[in-house]
Amino acid sequence: MERARSFPSRRRLLKGAALAAIPYALLPDPQAGAQPQALDYPHAIWRPASASNYTEAERPTSHSLDYVIIHVTQTTYRKALSIFQDPRKKVSAHYLVRSADGSVAQCVQERDIAWHAGNWDHNTRSIGIEHEGWVDQPSYFTNAMYRQSAKLAAAICTKYGIPKDRAHIIGHHQVPGTDHTDPGPNWDWARYIELVNSL
Repeated sequence: MERARSFPSRRRLLKGAALAAIPYALLPDPQAGAQPQALDYPHAIWRPASASNYTEAERPTSHSLDYVIIHVTQTTYRKALSIFQDPRKKVSAHYLVRSADGSVAQCVQERDIAWHAGNWDHNTRSIGIEHEGWVDQPSYFTNAMYRQSAKLAAAICTKYGIPKDRAHIIGHHQVPGTDHTDPGPNWDWARYIELVNSL
């Protein structure tokens, strides 16, 4: 039996013509915000890094998780996301925390090895948390950022049995062989560790 042909409605044709007139670069990315099988941290939004910027693994089975490493981006939240999504950059972090409201983006699944520490051994054994801002501009380190980052760090430490102390929640500058200084002298470690332990 032959089915009757259906023709698109006038409204659908007009909508298609309107979309065709929009430059491709301005159209929303259909993958943006797409969720992975399951977020590791339920309060995060999924903003995936390029698969060229991390190593697939099966942590904590393949590698023990011993550290949370605190970073500062030295750029904006949006620019940091675009860097992680650029396959030429060869850098990523598991999480990125926005300054203004503490919003958390997950960029790499915790089971995988993000390229954030500049030291392979530390990359394999850590979760990296980037924070929007600059080390010499403490105004970026807002109450919302500290609180939401501390909640995230506390959840990671609880999940993997990482002690909630300064020996295991470290700054990028503490990674052996690094030339980075973040999170810098304006990061309030006493306040942060207190928050991690109280949330």
